Order: sequence, then C-alpha cells, then structure tokens
Amino acid sequence: MMRSVGTLTRADLAETINRKMGFSRAESLDMVEKILAKMCEAMSDGENVKISGFGSFVLRDKKERVGRNPKTGIEVPITPRRVMTFRSSQKLKERISRG
Repeated sequence: MMRSVGTLTRADLAETINRKMGFSRAESLDMVEKILAKMCEAMSDGENVKISGFGSFVLRDKKERVGRNPKTGIEVPITPRRVMTFRSSQKLKERISRG
C-alpha cells in the first residue's frame, strides 16, 4: 500500500477502491473526490454529516465573546463564527480503544 506514515490520504482511499472494487485508478480517485465534495457542499449549506459506524461532522455556531491574547493579556473580541467538530461513533471508539 502507498500509505504515508501516520496519514491516510485521498490516494490511499482511491487505491483501496481500485483494489477491492475493481474500478480504474482514475475512476477510484474521482469517486473519492465526489464523496468529499458532497460532504463539503453539505457542510457549507449548514448540514451536519453523519457516517454510520464512523462518526459525525457537526457544525456549531459560536457567538461573539471576549478572549484574551495569551502573550499580552489584552482582552479582544472574538467574532461570531461557525466551527466544525468531529464526534466519533461508539463503534469507532471501541475499535480505537482496542488498539
């Protein structure tokens, strides 16, 4: 496998599709790109993305708040923004904890 050390890449996912499903390398990479594009599009539209047995990408809107510059100690306003978090499924947590 062409896996980078400690990182699973788009190419790795495409290679797996190529080997296990028999699609060409180009078709496999296109499939990975389309899946990721669909996920990005959904999140851009404010939707959460849930992949059963894996986890959920959850969007949260954070209100404006006061923060502090750690170097200077000066308070600064932090503007409202949308953040994304990942919550792993119970199944994934169990697999990870087994090592």
